[in-house]
Amino acid sequence: MIKDATDSLFESQAATALKLRQSTAAERRRNLARLLAAILARKDAILDAACLDLGKHPTETNLTEILPLVGELKHAIANLKRWMKPRRMGPTAATLGTSSRVVYQPKGRCLIISPWNYPLSLALGPLVSAVAAGNTVILKPSEFTPNTNRVVNEIIGAAFPLDEVAVVEGAAQTATKLLARPFDHMFFTGSPSVGKKVMAAAAANLSSVTLELGGKSPVIVDASADLRNAAAHIIWGKMVNAGQTCIAPDYVYVHRDVADQFVELCRATIAERFGDTDAAIRSSPDFPRMIHAQHAERVARLIDDAVRCGSQVVCGGTSDADARYVAPTILRKVPANAQIHQEEIFGPVLPIVEFDSLDEVIAQINAAPKPLAIYTWTRTARTIESLQTNTSSGSLCVNLCLQQFAQHNLPFGGVNNSGIGNAHGFFGFKAFSHERAMMSAGPLSALKLLFPPYDARKRRLSELLIKYAT
Repeated sequence: MIKDATDSLFESQAATALKLRQSTAAERRRNLARLLAAILARKDAILDAACLDLGKHPTETNLTEILPLVGELKHAIANLKRWMKPRRMGPTAATLGTSSRVVYQPKGRCLIISPWNYPLSLALGPLVSAVAAGNTVILKPSEFTPNTNRVVNEIIGAAFPLDEVAVVEGAAQTATKLLARPFDHMFFTGSPSVGKKVMAAAAANLSSVTLELGGKSPVIVDASADLRNAAAHIIWGKMVNAGQTCIAPDYVYVHRDVADQFVELCRATIAERFGDTDAAIRSSPDFPRMIHAQHAERVARLIDDAVRCGSQVVCGGTSDADARYVAPTILRKVPANAQIHQEEIFGPVLPIVEFDSLDEVIAQINAAPKPLAIYTWTRTARTIESLQTNTSSGSLCVNLCLQQFAQHNLPFGGVNNSGIGNAHGFFGFKAFSHERAMMSAGPLSALKLLFPPYDARKRRLSELLIKYAT
């Protein structure tokens, strides 16, 4: 078989991965500090690239790309020494006289496949965890963000040698070649449909995986909610990156008694932030664009299908695929058979669903695949408790949205269809580490008291162990 560049690169990292098993906290922190310095040195280039790739305002790029990434790096640098310390474990009744600990060992050679919607933070965020855990990495970014990829290449080249961290660019064929390699761990961020292919490829080599996927994250606004606050945050969460965010509010359940007021507040918020006419919104520097024309066409088709099914367009509804533009859109009275209810929107379109009973909402959420996030705006403890107890999602957020991504002390991840495993902070460090069990016999091990030949005394002792087992 003829080897290609990915084969040679993968093989070149084998010796480095073994060497990194011996790396100290100080050495890893120096690696992370170099990565941080390389990012900050190219801050203006990052802002320019995000504008070219996604039409993002520099402030939005600062808040959604650079800030979370810099926070992740500083958090890891500050806490890495503590994370790496072996954890002592107390003995059980059956292991009296021994000592036990968990040692965090690098998994080895790792693959990170990152998406196009946040091409900096979703590429380099997992890299922070992988480097903190002492691994080598091949990073494959999306082919749809060439301008950001150039900056990512520069950052990686300034911070790491190729046999430690390398970037491999290309489309689906390149990803398929990489997935065929026996990596020790694979970290993928993207859609559930592609996540299944990644998991199937990993199974061929029994590689462990972290899958950060997506899904339709619902919002519940009950009758007690601060509606102005809810509208302000939900519209922000939906329109950031033009809705191309895996944890974006996908659709809103709003109590029938407050639905009219809430919808009007959402409409007014869009007008205030981006303009009160389509022309004004198109020319606003604060409203981003779709990643490419095909995605703009897809979101436009969802809107058109919803309207054909009988939906009411409160605002927006227009699009221009050539300009990668889809207007901020609010839909009401969307019937259950509309396609927009069946797939993740991933665009600036907010369907509103009215409800009377929270139990009815919970039943509908539970009938669908488990989402990456559930959001609620409420001032009622019962609503929070009901959602916490009776639903399942990667995260549950009360009176806020999207901010959980920047909370490095919490695990970030999905469940089933929305993901497998966790990222960020210590949880990301664990994802790229093997938790190795280590156990040592002490001078007073009790096990030898139970060696054959067995007699009545040893039988009684075994019964006591069962009785007092811990």
